[in-house]
Amino acid sequence: MRYILCVTHCMGHGMPIGPDIIEALRLELRRGTLILAVLGTLRSEKYGYTLKAELGEAGVDIDEGALYPMLRRLETQGLLTSEWREDAKRQKRFYRLSADGAAALDQLTAEWRRMNGALDSILTRSSPKEGGQ
Repeated sequence: MRYILCVTHCMGHGMPIGPDIIEALRLELRRGTLILAVLGTLRSEKYGYTLKAELGEAGVDIDEGALYPMLRRLETQGLLTSEWREDAKRQKRFYRLSADGAAALDQLTAEWRRMNGALDSILTRSSPKEGGQ
């Protein structure tokens, strides 16, 4: 608690925010968007490696240590289905959206667009330092 109070106190006095705080905030911001990116990418069937590569090509980097537990969790929640198949002489687990996952993706996409519009409005307003309100 003392650390949080110090950070809040110091931030109000023009001292720079530490990189550890920015990184924690960045990770928190990304967490929910990664789920949306994974669900959106799995509208067509993929196995883990191609999913990770396709996300990366779209500018959404995700570590395997985060991706595979997320896939298992989403499958446990009924949002994904998976199937083991042989591909290129190797067993690979293919993932795709379930019907519930598609419905969840539609709802989350609508929420994302609503929030994105609201945040865009908030973030594009002039700040007090720029002569705004």
